[in-house]
Amino acid sequence: MTIKRRNICVGSFCAAALFLTACNKTDNSNINYKAAINDHYKASPACIWSQPKKLPAQAATSDDAKTEGYDALTQAGLLVRTTAEKKVFIVASKQVNNYDLSDAGRSTWTPDPTQPGYGNFCYGYRDVTSIDNATVGENASGVKTAVVDYHYKIANVASWVNSPGMKTAFPSIDAALSSSPAAKASLVLNGDHWTYAGQNP
Repeated sequence: MTIKRRNICVGSFCAAALFLTACNKTDNSNINYKAAINDHYKASPACIWSQPKKLPAQAATSDDAKTEGYDALTQAGLLVRTTAEKKVFIVASKQVNNYDLSDAGRSTWTPDPTQPGYGNFCYGYRDVTSIDNATVGENASGVKTAVVDYHYKIANVASWVNSPGMKTAFPSIDAALSSSPAAKASLVLNGDHWTYAGQNP
């Protein structure tokens, strides 16, 4: 083998070794921690309600606390609203708004698989911007663990959250989008990769 060819082979071997090292998903590395956290939150996005809501829904037109959020979603094009009269007593009635998913809302709606008719509108997901600290250990089964401090932003933000009234009706959206919060995550080495195990206080 000539010197030139030997150098090429050695160089290729080193490049391959570096590539394998960089791609080792079991390493205690910020890249792996970030991937584990991001993968979890892509499957658990940020949504407008803390708990799933049932649709269609009905609210008295005089009940601003209930109608504000639904009206903002209607303005955003995700709901359709109709007005009707509902009998309260034999001789009395009240004006109510009925809200249901629009065509655009139906494609955006995230249904709750455990509760038919319930769901949420999700507008983005956490994306780690920095890994600030990581404490590595082992659990009782001898499996590697890591407690990770990190900062994040909300990424892939849906355009409808900027519709008039949305951030007023849902203050948590504005708070989530206008800051870069710190958080803490527990990770565990699951076979050949790190996975999210929970959020630490």
